[in-house]
Amino acid sequence: MKKSFLLAAFASLVLTSCTKDKPVVNETTEVTTDNNGAVYELDTLNSRIEWKGYKILKSDQTSHFGTINFESGDLTVHEGMLESGKFIVDMNSLTSVDLKDDAEQLGKLNGHLKSGDFFETDKFPTASYEITKVSKNDSGDYNTLLDGNLTIKGITKPMQFNANVSVKDGVASIATEPKDISREAFNVKYQMPVANGVIKDDVNLQIIIKANEKK
Repeated sequence: MKKSFLLAAFASLVLTSCTKDKPVVNETTEVTTDNNGAVYELDTLNSRIEWKGYKILKSDQTSHFGTINFESGDLTVHEGMLESGKFIVDMNSLTSVDLKDDAEQLGKLNGHLKSGDFFETDKFPTASYEITKVSKNDSGDYNTLLDGNLTIKGITKPMQFNANVSVKDGVASIATEPKDISREAFNVKYQMPVANGVIKDDVNLQIIIKANEKK
C-alpha cells in the first residue's frame, strides 16, 4: 500500500513538472478568408514590424524602439481586393533602432530581448500572423479591418488591426495602425527591479507589408 502511494505521488510529480511550462491554451479565430485569387509574395526587404516598448516609471526618453524582419509570407488578391494572407516573422532579426549608434548597448539589449527573459528566440525562432477575415472600413483613417491570429512564443491569440491596404500595378501594400499588444498575454513577463523603472506590459506594434504579384 505504501509503495503504491509513493508511485502515485511520483507519477503526479512527473505529470506536474511536464505540464507546468506549457503555454496557455491557444485562442484562435476561424479562418474565413478565401485564397483563390492571385498570389502575391512578400517582399522581405521592404516589409517589417516596427515596435516600441517603454517604462512606466521613467520618461518616454528611456523607451526603446526598433524593427523585426519577416522570414516569408504571401497573400492573395481577388479583383483588386486583399483576400487572405499569412506572414512568418524572424524573431532573431529583432533589433533596437534607437541604439544603432551604440554597439555595446545595442548588443546587450538585443541579447536580453532574445533571451528567456523575453522572447526566447532559441526556442521560438519565428512568430506569425494569419489573416482570418478582411472587412472594408468606410470610416476613419484606415480603409480596411483585418482580423487574424497572432502567434508569439507558441501562443496564439486573435488580433485585430485597422489598416490601409492598397493594390496597384502588381504590388500590394498593407500598413496597420500602431497597436498596443500585451506582452504578458504571450508569456513575456520579465520585470526589472522597481528602482530601475517598471517595464510597461504593452508593446506597440505596426505591421508594414509590401508584396509583389507572383508571375
